[in-house]
Amino acid sequence: MKSIKKLALGVAVAGLAATGALAENVKIAFIDPLSGPFAATGTNGLHQYEFAAEKLVNEKGGVLGGTNFEIVPFDNKISPKESLIQLQVAIDQGIRYIVQGNSSGVANALTDAIKKHNERNPDSRVLFLNYSAVDPALTNEKCNFWHFRFDANADIKMDALTDVIAQNPDIKKMYIIGQDYSFGKAVASAAVSMLGAKRPDIEIVGNELHPIGKVKDFTPYARKITASGADAVITGNWGSDMLGLGKAIIDNGFEGPIYTYYAAADGITAAFGEAGVGTLKLVAEGGDAPPEKPEAQEYQKAFKAKYPDGNISQSRITNVIQMLAMAIDEAGTATDVVAVANALEGMTFNDSLWSNNPMTMRASDHQLIQDVHIYAHTQVEAPFDMDNSGFGLKYENSIAAAGEALPTSCEMERP
Repeated sequence: MKSIKKLALGVAVAGLAATGALAENVKIAFIDPLSGPFAATGTNGLHQYEFAAEKLVNEKGGVLGGTNFEIVPFDNKISPKESLIQLQVAIDQGIRYIVQGNSSGVANALTDAIKKHNERNPDSRVLFLNYSAVDPALTNEKCNFWHFRFDANADIKMDALTDVIAQNPDIKKMYIIGQDYSFGKAVASAAVSMLGAKRPDIEIVGNELHPIGKVKDFTPYARKITASGADAVITGNWGSDMLGLGKAIIDNGFEGPIYTYYAAADGITAAFGEAGVGTLKLVAEGGDAPPEKPEAQEYQKAFKAKYPDGNISQSRITNVIQMLAMAIDEAGTATDVVAVANALEGMTFNDSLWSNNPMTMRASDHQLIQDVHIYAHTQVEAPFDMDNSGFGLKYENSIAAAGEALPTSCEMERP
């Protein structure tokens, strides 16, 4: 009798093995900082990915008729070298989808490594879904078939920012400051070029870079900004560097606008509080802030219920999850990443939680074309504030399909 039961169990297991491919989760490696000075940014991003996978895919039946998404975290300590180690660990675990966003230096290392790996290992290829690293080179001279960017790149965002700045006659002098790596340099270069084209009368009274993640006291930088007579500041700083720089500038008496890329959430909003009102501006993809779509409101409320100290600070994360799910279903496979990439190329996405306007993954360079907005730091009622602070973002300006007309130097090579 025991033998019969064992035989029956063996048959059942064999049957599951033969037909149970759907039971295998689609694993997505999250490679970002979960320790060190940028841990708050990485941890909040991880929670947003986990929540999006559960709510937008798994609870709706998964992909391919029943397969769930699973987010697997890897701490890269914001180090390109450590990121490459974690990438190999993820590949060795059979993971075929990599998401990363914090630091373009890391993204540049990953995209090179993934390209080389895929050329050498056609049976274990992976896709790089870049949700926040915005160095323009990644979709220009360094573009490749395996990399897709879901955020607007630094040039696209600067194009939007400088459109707004150009309309402000009170700005005569501009100070540019950022982190000393590829993204900070890209922001500075775009600011100089685009201000020169749109407002050649604006004088650049400062243009400097500082070490990333190492400055403990930004007071000397703030004093130089104040002494320069600048009417406004542009910075691409993020994480603790954004907080330290911004607080020092305001504490030293600067009252003009500070145009930023990442001055929100992860403790930044709470730290600025009332001091940031009327000063901090932010350029980002997304939609209305606070959100107007009922489904977006419910999603944000549910996230806050699960992560009371967290923030929905990167709407692009939900776009990554939803568009990947669509591509897998269209391709009919999660393991053939070439087929999934072909489905992502040129995809028009109409179902974003945050926007009523379509987004398109441009096939020529794998840059998502979407609306970009300018927001202001202001008082916001819960649960749509950030850091449970009573402050958040308010929509001010919008550029539809931002970057659509900007050229790309990408020469895409497809397998």
